[in-house]
Amino acid sequence: MQESKQGDIRLKAWPVLVFAIIQSILLLAHWLLYSTWIDFCGYPGSTAALAFRVTLLVLGFSFVVAALLGFYFNNLLVTALYRVACVWMGFLNYLFFGACLSWLAWWVLRLTRMDPNAAQHRPLIAWLFLDIAVVVSLYGLLNARRVRVHRVPIVLANLPPSWRGRTALVISDLHLGHINGFKFSRRIANLAARLEPEIIFIPGDFFDGGKADPECLAAPFKKLSPPLGICFSTGNHDEFGDTAGFLAALKNAGIRVLANEKVIVDGLQILGVPYRDTTFPIRMRANLEALGIDRNKASILLSHVPNRLPIVEEAGVSLQLSGHTHGGQFAPFTWLTRRVFGKFTHGLHSFGSLQVYTSYGAGTWGPPMRVGTTPEVVLIVFK
Repeated sequence: MQESKQGDIRLKAWPVLVFAIIQSILLLAHWLLYSTWIDFCGYPGSTAALAFRVTLLVLGFSFVVAALLGFYFNNLLVTALYRVACVWMGFLNYLFFGACLSWLAWWVLRLTRMDPNAAQHRPLIAWLFLDIAVVVSLYGLLNARRVRVHRVPIVLANLPPSWRGRTALVISDLHLGHINGFKFSRRIANLAARLEPEIIFIPGDFFDGGKADPECLAAPFKKLSPPLGICFSTGNHDEFGDTAGFLAALKNAGIRVLANEKVIVDGLQILGVPYRDTTFPIRMRANLEALGIDRNKASILLSHVPNRLPIVEEAGVSLQLSGHTHGGQFAPFTWLTRRVFGKFTHGLHSFGSLQVYTSYGAGTWGPPMRVGTTPEVVLIVFK
């Protein structure tokens, strides 16, 4: 009994430790930004310096505070704070690297003595790299709002003849919540309606996981009526917060939630597994075996993360549809994501007899920016 209580305390302490580490890193990044500006551009005077420090201190705590508030509250004030904090986080990412490059450029000039008047150019160095950081950030904000349609032909063995030439729309990672709200949901639903797919697949992260009005956010999808329906499986963010409320809203919108379930749609096997079960290989294997997949007929699995591929191939699945990665969403995290997921970070690839398509997703998590990736919905044409 005592060991159980100690285990509960450790579990409760873990999120606090994570937030403390994140907050410490953010404060250090803001300190570097402040130091770089003062050292390169000169001391602006006590009043201006104090205002600058206070502003950066407030911004330094804004993301963690907004994230915590956004998980428990849903109102205009919290939403506004969350959006400002997330946008600033995106800018901070590039301003941080701009500050680092400023110091690197200064040290190179000093060590190589390429410019005897280098000290006079310190403000110019900082302005150059920090201005580039701002321009890249602004591009990222604009790029994230332009959702592309990516058309992909896919050939599946043992595909029922009736499916040849049909289209399926893959919409992943909408992350509906404080950043991507009702208007974004309506825009994606209108785009889906214009494309007129026979079926729609949503492999997770329909919601962002914070406090929200799921019925309102899912409402635009009620107007969609693809002939073969809409199928969904949960992502990790759908399993944060009020998961039951999220799933109820999706069902009310006419979306079929597949939780370790198989449905036959005009001869094609459609399967869905919830994110939580994909985190345990033994459970994942057992659930797929229990679905009774017919290896002599084509099948499509909705699984949020492009992982557990040996298990999925062994089960006889033809095609897995995933999201989750966002391709890293914006540099330099694009590089890190590639190290984790390899070629399955994005696009259509094979793992033995299994084909896997991973979408960049339509929405964003955290900073509403995309640099090095593009938001997308995927229109599959079956060959």
